Amino acid sequence: MEHQKLTEFPNDFLWGSASAAYQVEGAWQEDGKGESVWDRFVRIPGKTFKGTNGDLAVDHYHRFKEDIALMKEQGLKAYRFSVAWTRIFPNGRGEINQAGLNFYEELIDELIKNGIEPMLTLYHWDLPQALQEEYAGWESRKIIEDFTNYAETLFNAFRGKVHYWISLNEQNIFTSLGYLLAVHPPGVTDPKRMYQVNHIANLANASVINKFHELEMPGKIGPSFAYTPNYPLNSDPKNILAAENAEDLMANYWMDVYMWGKYPITAMRFLEERGWAPKIEEGDAELLESAKPDFLGINYYQTATNAFNPLDGVGAGKMNTTGKKGSSEETGVPGMYKKVENPFVERTNWDWEIDPEGLRIALRRITSRYRTPVLITENGLGEYDQLTEDKKIHDDYRIAYLSGHVKAIKEAISDGAEVLGYCTWSYTDLLSWLNGYQKRYGFVYVDQDETQECSLERYKKDSYYWYQQVIRENGSTI
Repeated sequence: MEHQKLTEFPNDFLWGSASAAYQVEGAWQEDGKGESVWDRFVRIPGKTFKGTNGDLAVDHYHRFKEDIALMKEQGLKAYRFSVAWTRIFPNGRGEINQAGLNFYEELIDELIKNGIEPMLTLYHWDLPQALQEEYAGWESRKIIEDFTNYAETLFNAFRGKVHYWISLNEQNIFTSLGYLLAVHPPGVTDPKRMYQVNHIANLANASVINKFHELEMPGKIGPSFAYTPNYPLNSDPKNILAAENAEDLMANYWMDVYMWGKYPITAMRFLEERGWAPKIEEGDAELLESAKPDFLGINYYQTATNAFNPLDGVGAGKMNTTGKKGSSEETGVPGMYKKVENPFVERTNWDWEIDPEGLRIALRRITSRYRTPVLITENGLGEYDQLTEDKKIHDDYRIAYLSGHVKAIKEAISDGAEVLGYCTWSYTDLLSWLNGYQKRYGFVYVDQDETQECSLERYKKDSYYWYQQVIRENGSTI
């Protein structure tokens, strides 16, 4: 749709940025914090770039006031962060670690004092190791009660201070990378276990959302989904069907459950034929259908282009985790689809397609299918950044990337989408789960690398000033 004039961003639009506890905090054993599955997983040789870990990360735990001062100077309206479950319950449940609660209360109070809306993510992948050892974590229904209790603890602690809550971050990523591709904890390759884990995570998500509403919490809650819209390679009907298959299995399989409490029929039929369908017990359907998110969070980075893939065709290939452009392996699901290169878009050094138009498409699809507000909880460009001799970072490539995506949001709003806010990934540079510090996303450069022996000094990139201007003008000149 072409518009004669684009609709302006709402006056209360939340211009934000984001982080995750494990990737920024450090202080991994301080003030009573327990061990998470990531604290354990990164110590397995070969799992991360040069063996990097989050023991120190970018030391946000001790430097959060410095970081928030930079946010205020930039004009940030919202900051999305996650709570480390093991700071609150070192063993996943039991006695509360008051020092952990105190840290997040200080963080939240500092944000509010500086006019920044806190957005709290309950779960950003750092499962307590104790629960993994006790009952295999997300493979057990016991986690539903423990996760709900943890969430309720935070609801009660920060009631009236936090008004935007994200229940689960990228459930589709931590289940598939942990149980299918084995590059995240627990490092398993078993599709049947993956889909069962995913079902239990759906139940836990529904339980937490219901608890939020039962407590009549002031504010909104919703999950955050890593949405990659699917395209067909061309107008060949087989390729169009492949894109439909991919959208059903890789997107609707999660979003339909979040918003409607039902799994899509075609995707479930596929899983049943393969013997991978989750075991759905009495009461599960009722729980899933009862949970009503107040918004759908989406993390948008790229689109995917699909072609026909026969039953004896391409299976799962390795991801590009090296930053060497073109090193991704061919990947697909036999009998459903295979991923192919889109000749019309550029790619990053990690082979992620740069496609701002895809964000507009994502917002339109969600608006039309679910009639729900959307909060963009992540969007950003991971690249190699260079600190010059005069301590500058000229990241024009990031400005171009973000500018294109902000324009796409404005166009989607003009199309009728209700978008609550936009959180870039990330605020400061941070530890990439698998890529160490070579893959940088932030507006603020942090002097840190794989040696963890750097100054941790913060330096504003050119993109910092660009976003400052966007916020000041409420996106009017985009």
